Amino acid sequence: MSLTKLTASALTVAVFTASTAAARDQVQVAGSSTVLPYASIVAEAFGENFDFPTPVVESGGSSAGLKRFCEGVGENTIDIANASRQIKPAEVEVCAANGVSDIIEVRIGYDGIVFASDINGNAFEFTPVDWYRALSDKIVVDGAVVDNPYTTWDQVNPDFPAQPIQAFVPGTKHGTREVFEDQVILAGCEESGDFEVMKVALDDDKKAAEKACIALRTDGKSVDIDGDYTETLARIESNKDGIGVFGLAFYENNTNKLQVATMSGVVPSTESIAEGTYPVSRPLFFYIKKAHIGVIPGLQEFAEFFVADEIAGPDGPLAEYGLVSDPELSDTQDVVAEQKTIGTGS
Repeated sequence: MSLTKLTASALTVAVFTASTAAARDQVQVAGSSTVLPYASIVAEAFGENFDFPTPVVESGGSSAGLKRFCEGVGENTIDIANASRQIKPAEVEVCAANGVSDIIEVRIGYDGIVFASDINGNAFEFTPVDWYRALSDKIVVDGAVVDNPYTTWDQVNPDFPAQPIQAFVPGTKHGTREVFEDQVILAGCEESGDFEVMKVALDDDKKAAEKACIALRTDGKSVDIDGDYTETLARIESNKDGIGVFGLAFYENNTNKLQVATMSGVVPSTESIAEGTYPVSRPLFFYIKKAHIGVIPGLQEFAEFFVADEIAGPDGPLAEYGLVSDPELSDTQDVVAEQKTIGTGS
């Protein structure tokens, strides 16, 4: 970074810090639709129990939230970004270039990605290979890489019903999408043996093979959902053959409408995720702008409240809603209390 940019960034932080009296008095949060319900529960409880306004919590997806987070420092930027994946090095670089150099990473717990369909429809017992063969744009048939020819689930797996393939998956701005691609589609490509065939076809280029595996078909069998899980549920309600990708907590709050599939023989639940037996789970995070602490009233208090035992612990309201409590929650509490930033530990 140039001296000019560094000076400008430092000046932005200094001006913002010096204008505390003029700063807004309400914490602003945006990001992951998976983290949204947890953050909303905490925000409401915070507003009821503290002498601070209830934080404003918006959705939009992990990538969109982190993009807003990295726009800069100041009361016209958000204080916290929720994410269902870890912040990327490239995003940290964008943040730094815009003056957001001190970022606190807070892991709130764990969630699972589940595969659910209409409660009165066919039941499924999936593996990652099934989803790779159903949704990847290119698959291997008789040793050759071809356009995906499958139109029904029984063509993917003879144990499945002859139900049309219709999947509703999170759009690319959602953190859930990246976990789905890596832990399901790519894993299935590798487990099936197709990855090695694709790698050979692509001049032994591993990265190109990975990209080929996770590229989803665009013929209407796989539909990106850019909204939240309520939109995915609405799609299934209007198309009973549809199967959606959801967060566990959303499914558990809609068991009157949805049935969930097993993955690799394991039923998704808070117990199977906590035990580490359910194969498609991920940590959930929020990121704090350290420069806003002490300037935006209630920011530090809100963060500490969010990860307190009585909120994020195994007996707290977030666990009741479906969050799998982090067994290392006390370490997270220390990170927040001591305002430890990523990359430095201090």
